[in-house]
Amino acid sequence: MVEVIRIGMDTSKSVFQLHGVDASERPVLRRRLRRSEVVKVFAGLSPCAVGLEACGGAHHWARVLTELGHAVKLVPPQYAKAYVRRNKNDAADAAAICEAMSRPHMPLVPVKTAVQQAACLLVSERSRLVRERTRLANRLRGLAMEFGVVSGRGLARIPVLLARLDGEASVPVEARRVFARLGAEYTALEARLSEAEAELRAWQRQDETCRRLRQVPGIGPIGAALLVLRTPSPGAFGSGRDFAAWMGLTPRDHSSAKKQRLGAISRAGDEALRAVLVSGAMAVIQQVQRGRARPSPWLARLLERKVPKLAAVALANKMARVAWKLMTSDEDYQPERFLAPAPAAATKAAR
Repeated sequence: MVEVIRIGMDTSKSVFQLHGVDASERPVLRRRLRRSEVVKVFAGLSPCAVGLEACGGAHHWARVLTELGHAVKLVPPQYAKAYVRRNKNDAADAAAICEAMSRPHMPLVPVKTAVQQAACLLVSERSRLVRERTRLANRLRGLAMEFGVVSGRGLARIPVLLARLDGEASVPVEARRVFARLGAEYTALEARLSEAEAELRAWQRQDETCRRLRQVPGIGPIGAALLVLRTPSPGAFGSGRDFAAWMGLTPRDHSSAKKQRLGAISRAGDEALRAVLVSGAMAVIQQVQRGRARPSPWLARLLERKVPKLAAVALANKMARVAWKLMTSDEDYQPERFLAPAPAAATKAAR
């Protein structure tokens, strides 16, 4: 029997397509499986390398196949797409994954454990509750304005608005009932959000890396959790700059010959992780502008020539590099190094 050395598997909700090759790179396995057949088929195969796209359910199947003795590689979908030859179908996708995973310099996605995915779920649930709370608060303010009751922005003013609506004589009884139901929904959202944040803080207290990352100005509980959860293998990056580039915090490069053309930030990588770092950097800059924090010489010079939003992206880039150093070296944050003047080369690169 021909030995299969590498298998690319295209996954979906119920249909799984396999494409396997032997030592001579000849296709020797083309098969479509149902979901219930996957474990049985791979249990009967000799241990080999199995490639999957890093999409929904990929980490689960990676853990299952690893337990069966196979070496699983998760390929980023955008990199596997380049190997699709012509028409797109399940068979072509499986062949493209099989080819992409064989490249020696192909960047792979680390497989998350079930515990790490559970923590990711906590962060995702909190983000959803925050969006729901914001949506409901905006709806309450908009509906109250229809009855002449105006409230300023800010979540702290919502309870005051609800109390005003309950005692406002110009608001009909029917409308008060609607506002009462919306107020009860808002209170329930607040309670669920507090519960989710408490669970997230309890998980962070058990993680040493999160504790060290939270020492960095601009990195809070959510930023520390996302950095740890979304990058389970920070050592896979060769430098802090590679880490920042993966996050989409470096300029686009469209250079040729000796002519260098740098554009706006690439915005590649994890959108949530990039957004939370930029928001944290903006909070640091606001504290500096209000005189509540002392900026580093590098940040002070940057704010002199750049608008705050552009400076926030540059500061988020630096925060990402500091975070990479803390995660790979197991060191504590050292403020004196962060506040030290930047080298001339680094200052020139930031311009």
